[in-house]
Amino acid sequence: MKILVTGGAGFIGSNFIIYMMDKYPNYEIVNLDKLTYAGNLENLKEVEGNPNYTFIHGDICDKKIVRHAMKGCDLVVHFAAESHVDKSINEPSVFIQTNVVGTEVLLEVAKELEIKRFHHISTDEVFGTLPLDNLKVKFNETTPYYPRSPYSASKAGSDHLVRAYIETYNFPATISNCTNNYGPLQFPEKIIPLFITNAFENKPLPIYGKGKAVRDYLYVIDHCVAIDLIIHKGRIGETYCIGGDSEKNGLEIADTILDILDKPKTLKTFVEDRKGHDMRYAMNHSKITSELGWKPSVSFEEGIKKTIHWYETNKPWWQKIISKEYLNSNRETKK
Repeated sequence: MKILVTGGAGFIGSNFIIYMMDKYPNYEIVNLDKLTYAGNLENLKEVEGNPNYTFIHGDICDKKIVRHAMKGCDLVVHFAAESHVDKSINEPSVFIQTNVVGTEVLLEVAKELEIKRFHHISTDEVFGTLPLDNLKVKFNETTPYYPRSPYSASKAGSDHLVRAYIETYNFPATISNCTNNYGPLQFPEKIIPLFITNAFENKPLPIYGKGKAVRDYLYVIDHCVAIDLIIHKGRIGETYCIGGDSEKNGLEIADTILDILDKPKTLKTFVEDRKGHDMRYAMNHSKITSELGWKPSVSFEEGIKKTIHWYETNKPWWQKIISKEYLNSNRETKK
């Protein structure tokens, strides 16, 4: 099996490559990544030199590079995306180009090369927002799309393109929509690594609004296991929702991290709320559970301790990142 992974130097992509190469040592993996600010080849040091791993530096919008990277592959797992909501509000065109146009390029080349299977990674944000006063309501595979930010709109567009190729060309694709991932190697602009690294340095933890917005958190390795099952056993043409069963708001995230690190609660700082802030995401994962036997195995309590330990023992990795000027001047949370 030869797999093209797009965006494999990013947070989820690099965890997926490491997981797959450990579980399937005979698989060949090609990693196509543009290496934007959130892509980091240091994430993949443990697979460097492996004869079954190849890195190609390139943009998914460049058809020539995509064709070169995809040639000879059996399967494509498409992670590559611009994913920071706040940045999408300030510069939406970049998100449309990468997330929509880039996905179309990949689909067209995969169709041309008759790729056996194409898996598209998407997000819960395409569904919009859920009520805070009815926690029984969750997103599922039949929830209508209602994106409320340029980022989520661009991901919704890419999802629709994949479905259009499935229906129009009988294209062999699957889609998964996941909740908020966290864990090792996450770029410290997102809420959990931002709060952890700020707490280590006794810096303020910036909480949007009143800290009431809720997200469903999924440990990244659980996500990798779910993708593994989908690409090997999932039904072509289907969508699978992947959730973590761990709904937390910003205040709870901050308090948990500060308690574990024995840091003062005075580090919590409330900042102006995000424009059009979705108040709650949560996912019903009963379809993938019943069809493929997947369910989250890492509780939030266990996962957050593992994550804090990773950032504590890998300080050079994140200190190098946050020393860069663009992060010192503009460290923001995503969700």
